Amino acid sequence: MMNTTKDISPVKASERFAILDILRGFALLGICMANFPEFSLYNFLPQEVKSSMSTAAADNITRWLLYIFVDGKFYTLFSLLFGIGFSIIIRNAERKGANGFRIFYRRMGLLLVIGFMHLMFIWSGDILMLYALLGMLLPLFRRMSDKGLLRWAAFFLLLPVLIDFVCEITHTSLALPFVRLQEMYCARYGINADNFAYWLRDAEDYGTVFQFLVQGAFVRMQEFIEGNRYFKVLGLFLTGFFIGRNRIYADMEEKKALLSKVFRYGLAIGLPCSFLYAWSAMGRHPLGIAMHSVFYLASVYPLGFAYAAGSGLFYLRTKNGTAWKWLAPTGRMALTNYIGQSVIGMFLFYGIGMGLGTTFGLLQTEIVVLAVFLFQMAFSAGWMSAFKFGPLEWVWRMLTYGKWLGIRN
Repeated sequence: MMNTTKDISPVKASERFAILDILRGFALLGICMANFPEFSLYNFLPQEVKSSMSTAAADNITRWLLYIFVDGKFYTLFSLLFGIGFSIIIRNAERKGANGFRIFYRRMGLLLVIGFMHLMFIWSGDILMLYALLGMLLPLFRRMSDKGLLRWAAFFLLLPVLIDFVCEITHTSLALPFVRLQEMYCARYGINADNFAYWLRDAEDYGTVFQFLVQGAFVRMQEFIEGNRYFKVLGLFLTGFFIGRNRIYADMEEKKALLSKVFRYGLAIGLPCSFLYAWSAMGRHPLGIAMHSVFYLASVYPLGFAYAAGSGLFYLRTKNGTAWKWLAPTGRMALTNYIGQSVIGMFLFYGIGMGLGTTFGLLQTEIVVLAVFLFQMAFSAGWMSAFKFGPLEWVWRMLTYGKWLGIRN
């Protein structure tokens, strides 16, 4: 007889692969670096204000470096890890004779709820809702061959270039409905979208912030559509599923030659193209959106894959190093830390907190990021020394498996 979901439990600590937790921790650092310029309200400042800052020259260099080394690369890494995680959930459930798909869909449904709450009440830059919705499609590919997986992954990763080309030559905006909704909402409630930086910095109550978050949800949908993010993420999910199915993360010593090849080629292709991508982004797409999309394709994915492979190679050489002992706990409670970064960002920069927004240049913001991440690393190490799961991970798992799970080690 088929077991129920109550007959199985989450992966034990002894069954975890440290490299996956390390990569999650590494990805969280990059995501924080990408997101905090918006939390600090720097991204909302008018260009003339940015140019008048004493840090303007350093900020310009920092922006270039972020486009080259950060933008898109770490959500690529996070998306790969999600696909790998799906393969582990299914394998774990099948090994124990349980209904892995029931568990998976319940897990995705709960993540959808968490993402919606994050989007509407904490930060409009949420990615969890998209992950949950697209994650529900992954079981459709479970019986596909490895070649089929890679072909579909390539198709979804290449498709945005074609869509951008068609939209550019036809002067079409697929996101126009959400643009109109955001404009209507702002007009109805008297929200000046050009003044968000000072509005949020001076906000004295949560209601003001909530108004920003609601209109931001429309903007987020616009960003997903204009950036073809759903196709990109699904392609990365399938690539991660391929990696997980072939247990490359578990047999890295045997796959060392493959990792070296991915690292070398990813760096050789991705790094030069990242300079082109940064040039295009800084110049507001002088060759057009379609060409910018080509630069994105040729830079973000190869360099993101190089980060993953390079981390694996570095782990093989230094897996007993102190750095891994600090980074792995951060990745083990990735959901808590991801949401935690948003809460910290609101507290530091919005008027309902310390109100430090608009006072930092981009370089200073990234220095704050390092301080925040060091705090999260220390907190995670302390927490995981006493508990089996992060706080949000604990609740998520109990609701997923429908039973009480002890949290203390």
